[in-house]
Amino acid sequence: MISIVIPVLNEGATIRQVIKTVKKTSRKIEIIVVDDNSTDNTVEEAMKEHVRVITSSQRGKGISMREGMMAAKHDIIAYVDGDILTYPDNIIDLLTGPIESDEADFVKSYFERQAGRVTQLVAKPLLSILYPDLAHFQQPLSGMIAGRKSFLSKVHFENDYGVDIGLLIDMHQLGARIKEANIGKIENAMQTWEQLSKMSREVSRTILRKAENIPQENLETLGNINLIREQMEYSILESIDKLQKMVIFNLDHAVFTQNYLQWAAVAFDQEDKLQKILSEQHDTVTTMELTAALFEGRNIAELLEVADAIPLVPGIREVVRELKKRGYACGLITDGSGTVARHIKNKLGMDFVFANKLHLANSVATGAFTVADYFIKEGNYCKSNMFPYIAQQFHITTQNIIYVGDGQHDTRLLTEAGIGVAFCPRHQHDYVEKVADKIISGLSLTPLLDIAQAGTGKFGIRLPVISKKQVRKIGIGSLVSLAGAGLLYLAVQQMRSKQTTPC
Repeated sequence: MISIVIPVLNEGATIRQVIKTVKKTSRKIEIIVVDDNSTDNTVEEAMKEHVRVITSSQRGKGISMREGMMAAKHDIIAYVDGDILTYPDNIIDLLTGPIESDEADFVKSYFERQAGRVTQLVAKPLLSILYPDLAHFQQPLSGMIAGRKSFLSKVHFENDYGVDIGLLIDMHQLGARIKEANIGKIENAMQTWEQLSKMSREVSRTILRKAENIPQENLETLGNINLIREQMEYSILESIDKLQKMVIFNLDHAVFTQNYLQWAAVAFDQEDKLQKILSEQHDTVTTMELTAALFEGRNIAELLEVADAIPLVPGIREVVRELKKRGYACGLITDGSGTVARHIKNKLGMDFVFANKLHLANSVATGAFTVADYFIKEGNYCKSNMFPYIAQQFHITTQNIIYVGDGQHDTRLLTEAGIGVAFCPRHQHDYVEKVADKIISGLSLTPLLDIAQAGTGKFGIRLPVISKKQVRKIGIGSLVSLAGAGLLYLAVQQMRSKQTTPC
């Protein structure tokens, strides 16, 4: 019999179809779905297929794979990803056949598509230098694999993008017989430039760390390794360079229909402390540090649950999708936590995040907070300082950037961007007209598509009001006292309106 492990994270839309495809094998199998603490309906959807579902003890694909292996009852284990809908019906047969026939101890898949950039520019060149016996593998980063549990129990599962290449190297060093299996044509989502950069670092780090015991014969080898790294970074920057235009959305004022900080304070019963901090009118950085301390002890699941409970501006997914088709890089900016922003970025299919850092230890907020370097210039904090950073790092001039904010909290961003779009402006209309190039006063971001084509029209619609019933659906116990949420929101707005024109 065969154990099939499917590590998943927020794959509610695809997991049932993947399970149904896996079940088409003629072999006797058990299916184990390892949930990486998803925040969507992944677990609920998987359980509809009557498979075993376990929760990973810590977020990360490598840990999920290892714990799935520990839970497996059989010696042959196959791993498949939970977000690919184009697996062939015989995917399990292809992966496990060579092991069942005693031709292999470990099977690495390859499939019909152009090899990814990290594979071509990082993985294969490094393998050719440090592990020439592995250089022939067509897709060494493929995550669809199978192996004997007796071997898998002896290897180390990296907990990042290096997990797949790490398993290949470890199996080779254990003396396992390794085969490749062609699993046909597979379509998976293209990685963003931000993901590619992270992947290249983690893949190269894994290969180099595992090669520490291999003697470096000469400086030429080290020089080649450095060249490989440089080529990958240049290639990533080149991807952004080709786009040459960018749309940046303010997370709290153009994506969320309500302010995250205020709603989190309500959710965690910290609204009185938040109101006190804001009423004291500290400088921006001090205010952020004090508010971050309010979340001490809250875990990542709770923080993201608040984010998921706040309704997004209607139609934003479709707007982002269309902007990307037109060649725009799309991303988020916020004074708040990058952890929350990246979660929303991934949900919307965006490319990047500019945010500060809320420190976590073992997935729990410590209360510490670090300001991003690109928001600081000559000791002064302002989000508009990111414009020269973007120009230097990604070669996109400020004139080619559309910024979407609310007109009250981001005056300089609206003024300095190539096109500053005030969305549902909170300042008086005549003031907003002085700082913004375009105004969208309402419910939908669809008019942004006209603006992105140099449209000149101005639009007037109203934002919807979120109901208390919607807030109660967040599911956090401390939200029982939501009656004061509206009053808190108004009070905070009044206090902020008394402050000087913000950066």
